[in-house]
Amino acid sequence: MRTQMLTTVLRARPTVMRVSPILVRHSSNAHAQETFESFTERYVTFFKSAEDLFEVQRGLNNCFAHDLVPAPSVVEAALRAARRVNDYATAVRIFEGIKEKVENKTQYQQYLDELKGVREELGISTREELYTS
Repeated sequence: MRTQMLTTVLRARPTVMRVSPILVRHSSNAHAQETFESFTERYVTFFKSAEDLFEVQRGLNNCFAHDLVPAPSVVEAALRAARRVNDYATAVRIFEGIKEKVENKTQYQQYLDELKGVREELGISTREELYTS
């Protein structure tokens, strides 16, 4: 009886077929790591050539999506592009994005100090300056 049960169990067990994938995608080694300098140069060039608001906002979205804080030269180019396409609100929001990306208030203040001349030249206020509580 025991042998009959064992043979029945073994026969009832489904067989597993192993299928190897035909297409293998190696995405981890497909692209070289971009350096901070090349990232900065790429976005400064992008913002200098942006011709309309859509391009400026798309560039900002892509730039801020990376896991780093853009260099002051990138922020300056983005501010000039926002003012060139006549969108003051986007220029103010760039500073809001910087405030969210930095680790602490000291770093945010350093960005404000670094970009003070550009802010004064373009007439851009920060959100804190516009909406004092």
